[in-house]
Amino acid sequence: MSNTVLKRNTKSSIAALVLAALTLGPVAGTLAQSDTTRPSYKPLRYDEDWSLFEAGDDYWDGIKRVDLNEDGSWWASFGGSYRVRGESWQNFGFTEVNDDSFLLSRLRLHGDIHFGESVRAFVTGKSSLASDRDLPGGKRGLDVDEIALQNAFIDVIFPMGEDNTLTARVGRQELLFGKQRLISPLPWSNTMRTWDAARLILEFDNWRVDAFYSRYVAVQKYDFNDWQPGPDFWGVYANGKLGETNPIDLDLYFLGLNKRAATFNGTSGEEDRYTIGARIGGKFGDSGFNYDAEAAYQFGEVGTADISAYMIATKFGYAFKDVDWKPSVYIGFDYASGDDAAGDGNVETFNQLFPLGHAFYGFMDTVGRQNAIDLSTGFSFKPHKKVTVKTDLHFFWRAEESDALYHAGGGVVRAGAPGTSKEIGQELDLTFVYKVDGHLSFQGGYSHFFAGDFTGDTGSSEDVDWVYLQTVYKF
Repeated sequence: MSNTVLKRNTKSSIAALVLAALTLGPVAGTLAQSDTTRPSYKPLRYDEDWSLFEAGDDYWDGIKRVDLNEDGSWWASFGGSYRVRGESWQNFGFTEVNDDSFLLSRLRLHGDIHFGESVRAFVTGKSSLASDRDLPGGKRGLDVDEIALQNAFIDVIFPMGEDNTLTARVGRQELLFGKQRLISPLPWSNTMRTWDAARLILEFDNWRVDAFYSRYVAVQKYDFNDWQPGPDFWGVYANGKLGETNPIDLDLYFLGLNKRAATFNGTSGEEDRYTIGARIGGKFGDSGFNYDAEAAYQFGEVGTADISAYMIATKFGYAFKDVDWKPSVYIGFDYASGDDAAGDGNVETFNQLFPLGHAFYGFMDTVGRQNAIDLSTGFSFKPHKKVTVKTDLHFFWRAEESDALYHAGGGVVRAGAPGTSKEIGQELDLTFVYKVDGHLSFQGGYSHFFAGDFTGDTGSSEDVDWVYLQTVYKF
């Protein structure tokens, strides 16, 4: 890259990031410190419970529980969030000419209305916008969704004895299960995912069981996101805890996916895929050690070809106790199967379904949980009670040389071929998070992808750089 291009790109990068930081500046000045006794903001805003909330001194308290009748049995809660992120890329897709900086913004507003203890309606409106994005794909469905309904569902709640309930939920809704390795609303993307679904939620003792049938809602960037022909997605997902002392977190699931047309390593056709899996997680007493492990097997058909695929994910960590800055370290290993021969009547490529990819396979989303091996390690520390600094290092290989490199969205980055190297490369992620208070947070990071031999075997192989800064305000 010439010095002129580099300087121009650096200046535009700084401008984008400064604008992202300043956009919420006036808002931040009006914030009150969040009361630690108030309900926390959840990853899924519809999981928040403001039923017993009493207003305090926070600016937004007046809209968190609004009585709609005299006895307060009908009530509503309102909220939302606004996020701005500036991104700057160099050599996106391992190609030197792919340099760009741009801004992403997302506004979400929701209303939660309760008609007594048995009926509830929840609605979220969304607007996701982007400045000019000149990287391959332009303004993608991940970036732009001008105006849409993210959630619009009704709950009918049936008591089933003391503290046990069965909830019937119908309508548009975000889905999030387990550690989000396979099912996530993808909060990192500007537009997020959502589904039109019917769901039964059974909660009893330390268990929750969700049974659902859904259709994925594809983003139509400049039109209303309506009912589309698939993919259809359904299943049963159970989560519970075993034991009272140092309980084990246990997930068990069976998932089905039907896609009208799919292609994996040269095999095409209608995809009927079934996933059966389990996850365990927890701590080893008071030692500071923790663990998380998940495995899943897939079977079914793509056209006339049989599916046989699997994934394994493990992570072991240690949090230092009674140490300044609260340091912690981890090591992880992930394996997702690939296809060992194109067009042989078998499909062995794991389908990652609807994952939160960057949380496990690197923030740059270059590698997805399909035909991939990832050996990772990292550490984090808190130099201040409101600041967290984290470093992650990933070593990537393809599981099978004949199969492709897939990104976090499941698309092909580079096709595979016999004789090509399995080494994809290494990714270094540096991240900081500053939580100003219960409403406002800043997050930024820098990532570098060291291109491996596979990229050189299949085309351009420039190292990739990415820097970002985002601000989020929730209320």
